[in-house]
Amino acid sequence: MKENVTQLAGFGALSNESRERLERLSQLLQKWNPAINLVAQSTLSDVWGRHIADSAQLFALLPSGAKTWLDLGSGGGFPGLVVAILATEQAPDLQVELVESDQRKCVFLKTAVQTLGLSVTVTRSRIEALAPRRADVVSARALARLDRLCGYALPHLAPKGICLFLKGGAIAAEVEDAKRHFRFDVTLVPSSVDSEGLVVKIADLAHV
Repeated sequence: MKENVTQLAGFGALSNESRERLERLSQLLQKWNPAINLVAQSTLSDVWGRHIADSAQLFALLPSGAKTWLDLGSGGGFPGLVVAILATEQAPDLQVELVESDQRKCVFLKTAVQTLGLSVTVTRSRIEALAPRRADVVSARALARLDRLCGYALPHLAPKGICLFLKGGAIAAEVEDAKRHFRFDVTLVPSSVDSEGLVVKIADLAHV
C-alpha cells in the first residue's frame, strides 16, 4: 500500500492508484449509463456510496489464500470491477472473471477493463450455459432471489468456495426458501454502507 492513502467508506485505507481507478470507473459509468442503463439513473449522483463502497465491502471478506473470484451477472461491473481494482494491489494473484449475458454490457465491461489497466476476464454467457469454474468466491449483486443464486453458484464453486451476495435486509424468507433445495451455512453481515443492506455469506453449499 502506498503512503498517500485516502478512505473508502466501508473499506478503509485506499491507495491513490486504486482511488484513481475507481474514480475513472465512476466516470465511465456516467458516460455509458444513458445509452446502456448499467445502473439506476437515480443512483448516479452517489456512485461511490451506492455502488463502489457497497461493492468494496465484499473484497474485505476475501478468504485467505483465495485465487479465483467469479462475479455473476456483472452488469455495470459491481461488484466485480471494484473487487478487481482493489485486488490489483492487495491481492495481485487473484483472478477475477465477470460473467454477463448482455452484449452491450459486455462491451462496457471490456472497455472498462482495458481503460483501467486490469487483468480481468469478461465472459459473455448465460449463467446456465457456463462451464464449471471451481471458483474460491462467487459473487452477485441485485441478480436474483437466494434460492436461484445458490443454484447458479453451486456448479462453479471450488470444494471450499464461498458465495458473497449483496442483498436487501428482508432476507429471512429467501433463506428459508433456499433451504428447501440446498444445504448451507449462512452468515448475514450487516452492510457497512447501507443501513438496510446485508452481505449474505454462504459456505458449504450443496444440494439437499
